[in-house]
Amino acid sequence: MRSIKDKKVAREEETSTDHLDLSKAVRVSMPNLKFSTETISLRMPVSLLGRIKQEANRKDIPYQSLIKMSLAEKFS
Repeated sequence: MRSIKDKKVAREEETSTDHLDLSKAVRVSMPNLKFSTETISLRMPVSLLGRIKQEANRKDIPYQSLIKMSLAEKFS
C-alpha cells in the first residue's frame, strides 16, 4: 500500500495534460449557440437585499442563485 506522502508526490508529478493527445483535437464552431440567461437590473430595498444575502450565506450559496431559485419556485 502506498503512503499518503507517495500519493501526494505522484499527484504532483502527474497532470491531466499527461493524458491528452492534442494532435487529435478538433476545433468546433457553434455559431447558433445562445446564452440561456439574460442579464437584468433589479432595484430593491437595501434591507431586503441584506436579508437575502444573509439567507444565501446561511445556505452557503450565491445570493443571485437564491433569488433565481426563489423566483423559479414561485412561478413554476
